[in-house]
Amino acid sequence: MSCSTPGPEPLPAAFVAALRGLLGEAALLTDPADCLTYGYDNSRRLTLPQAVAFAQNHEQVQAVVRLCHQYRVPLTARGRGTNTTGASVPLAGGLVLSLERMDRILEVSPGDRLLRCEAGALNGAVQAAAGRHGLFWAPDPTSAAFSTVGGNLACGAGGPRAVKYGTARDAVLGLKAVTGEGRTLTTGAYTSKSVVGYDLSRLLIGSEGTLAIITEATLKLLPRPSQTRLLRAAYADVTAAAEAVARIMGQPAIPSALEFLDGEAVRLAEEYRPTGVPAGTGALLLIEADGEAETLPATVRAIEAAASGAGLVELRSAGSAEEAETLWACRKALSPSLRKLAPKKVNEDVAVPVTQLPALIAGVQALSRAHGLPIVCFGHAGNGNIHVNLLANPDDPAQMGRIEACLAALFRLVLSLRGTLSGEHGVGIDKRDYVGWEVDADTLEQMRAVKQLFDPLGILNPGKALPTATGI
Repeated sequence: MSCSTPGPEPLPAAFVAALRGLLGEAALLTDPADCLTYGYDNSRRLTLPQAVAFAQNHEQVQAVVRLCHQYRVPLTARGRGTNTTGASVPLAGGLVLSLERMDRILEVSPGDRLLRCEAGALNGAVQAAAGRHGLFWAPDPTSAAFSTVGGNLACGAGGPRAVKYGTARDAVLGLKAVTGEGRTLTTGAYTSKSVVGYDLSRLLIGSEGTLAIITEATLKLLPRPSQTRLLRAAYADVTAAAEAVARIMGQPAIPSALEFLDGEAVRLAEEYRPTGVPAGTGALLLIEADGEAETLPATVRAIEAAASGAGLVELRSAGSAEEAETLWACRKALSPSLRKLAPKKVNEDVAVPVTQLPALIAGVQALSRAHGLPIVCFGHAGNGNIHVNLLANPDDPAQMGRIEACLAALFRLVLSLRGTLSGEHGVGIDKRDYVGWEVDADTLEQMRAVKQLFDPLGILNPGKALPTATGI
């Protein structure tokens, strides 16, 4: 029996038989109960696939794609489903191709500062392998322990360290991938310098599996600093904190992480787990600096000087790993606190130029008042990437009516500040229809032409990343 939904036509029997012959019985699911787990991701959306296949290597991925191309079966590739925008939900049914069994680390070359792995390798496993050589891979999303390298690359993951070390696009030397026709692509080089041909690696990273399925990645590793120091700065209000961020990022000593929490975020986190934040704090910055013993003290002094100024209530420095953990505790307590308060909150990961942070935060506060919705802001302030959390119940039609209007106003605000609608979560389904607000019509037309070239039948992750019309 095959999984099915009311919409899609049943999968051709010859297609299912060919898949079973290619992968074996244990690597193909067709029972609806078994398929259900692969129909949703962390966006809480669900569409039941008609079958789920597990590939063991690049050659199997290529063969599966060729079968899907031949039979015109929609194909959604996925890792562990930690995506928050619905990018790995199989909207058109069809086949889900899981790469979770392709988790080998194929090569570590400390001298070349690279690691080569399959797409299903966990970010945490990569960090452990690199760490044995005193190295690390820059992307460090909250889901690092559970998310795959392929998934990180598909959505262009970043994390707190992106402020100093960059995002996924900055951390890859080359890729191996399969196009929608089943062609193998090999992009990039094993060297940090290469200008031969077009840069297809950066094109595929962030494309959410709509152009090609990444099967293997050669990652650029960085030396791990020997020391870190954490500062926690409490401010009277969000304007003072946002202005401090601009000052910190406007001087040469770059922090390795610069996290922002608005006053409501601080209050909720402290209610969940008290960590000693001064009462009445209107906003909080967590500032991490890293480096070597000889240089780190000067870096810390420069950051402390930039963090000081009007509105500063308290500036604390962690003197030990235990104290650093205490200072980080406020940030770590925030997510469970928000889940308890609003299990179905709407979380947007917009980004603006750092100098526009004060205007963004002030604008969000105005939107909260205008639409009668609680909004909590926190995120990676060092690169202007703020997670704007609208706390409402999507099951309440009246509240959802206000949510949609508030979201539209938020996106207009972000774009007016020369920002972008997604800093690291990707587009998926959530922001697909708003892409035309940020990308002009001629550029969008060229993007659709690129999609057509890589995936002429449109079988790869249909319905994601690009709007079908000019927007909403």
